[in-house]
Amino acid sequence: MPGEATTASARRTELLEAAYRYALAHGLADLSLRPLAAAIGSSPRVLMFLFGNKDGLVRALLARARTDELAILDGLRRAGRGAPVGLAPAVERIWAWLAVEEHRPLLRLWAEAYARSLVEPGGAWAGFARATVDDWLGALADCQPPPERDGEDGATRRTLALAVLRGALLDLLATDDERRTTAAVRQQLALLHG
Repeated sequence: MPGEATTASARRTELLEAAYRYALAHGLADLSLRPLAAAIGSSPRVLMFLFGNKDGLVRALLARARTDELAILDGLRRAGRGAPVGLAPAVERIWAWLAVEEHRPLLRLWAEAYARSLVEPGGAWAGFARATVDDWLGALADCQPPPERDGEDGATRRTLALAVLRGALLDLLATDDERRTTAAVRQQLALLHG
């Protein structure tokens, strides 16, 4: 029946959003279907029906997190419509967003998924780290003026910018020392301007 597919799809979306909120609060490392299902008002059987298995649910959660990540990058790209904003202003905008405390649950989930993708390259985590690097490098490239972006040095500069952002973010997540990590990012921005 046509209405059943729509209902299953709507229910899948509803449970995915609830599971995503749960994952933001609890992470994915020890994700167990029973506690998750109880917390979001479902059952393990329904989750298995809608997502196939636990790996299918994890893949759906990673895709959902990536949707938020891509929205951040799209916002950065839109800010640069017309003339590209430049690499240093892009890094400054990204760091300003990353440093906001309310974004830490998403960023912790990202860090967990990134690390798991490196140590468990198959299964649900496959390709997450690589995809996120490609996404961020693409967004940073879009912010560079064409002569800089397309020159020999352009890829190196955006790779360095991404490495600084990622390193500072991991340090911030580990220590909550926003002042020190922001100072480090600002020092790097001064070098990018130079």
